[in-house]
Amino acid sequence: MGEQAKSIGDLGTNLVTWVGGNWPKLAGALIMLIVGFIIAGFVASVVSKILARSGTDKTLTQFLTKLTRWTILLAVIFSVMGVFGFKAGGLASVLAGATVAIGLAFQGSLSNFASGLMLLFFRPFSIGDFINVGGEYGTVEELGVFTTTMNTLDNRRIILPNSVIFGAKIENVTANSTRRVDINVGADYGASIAETRKVLESVIKSTPNVLAGQPNQIFLSDLGDSSINWQVRLWCNTEHYWDVWQAGTENIKVAMDSAGIGIPYPQMDVHMAKGPNS
Repeated sequence: MGEQAKSIGDLGTNLVTWVGGNWPKLAGALIMLIVGFIIAGFVASVVSKILARSGTDKTLTQFLTKLTRWTILLAVIFSVMGVFGFKAGGLASVLAGATVAIGLAFQGSLSNFASGLMLLFFRPFSIGDFINVGGEYGTVEELGVFTTTMNTLDNRRIILPNSVIFGAKIENVTANSTRRVDINVGADYGASIAETRKVLESVIKSTPNVLAGQPNQIFLSDLGDSSINWQVRLWCNTEHYWDVWQAGTENIKVAMDSAGIGIPYPQMDVHMAKGPNS
């Protein structure tokens, strides 16, 4: 116990002595770090503004801005190490000799960085797109160097590693300018098929934001257990998808009620057979 206390005391003494003899270097290194962070932020801001003014894609602008900042910060860190006697050649030799160890330690980060580059190159989505990755739906807010950030419909923020996204199934919900809204509806078996079709076709004309030039369709899908099942297919601009869904569903109900066509619910007819002793 006494030896441990002595060792700790010696370590503290040596540390104080080292700091006392190197405080100018420490002060200079601290100033370099502060100035480096300021310069990195300033240059990244300038790069972002230049790219934005040139009409560069927002996704690419964000990625290059962050890459610029990280590059400058890395250069500052190497410069600070140089203050304490680390030579660039010697540092390169150390890094070369520790390639395997560094690769294992930063395997995840390097994978995320590489995946970020692939996402930027193949562009399965852009900033502002609504996507589904691994069952999580959200609007893409940022494609970073290592991670991608998106906000969900209920305003939760999800941050995913780029390697997870690049290796998963990606559904870009808003990639295309138009979408088809499919609304399923069941009609009573006693209703005329021709009359039901006519009533459902009227919904196409009465629903706002439905695109007239698209193949809107009334589709007889199947004969269910308790209803004749139809599907109303309405085309609209992507940004009007949910509006058309709600308005179309409401118009179907109103139109079928007005025409006296029932929308049955599942039911079961039970027949009681009389026994021989009844």
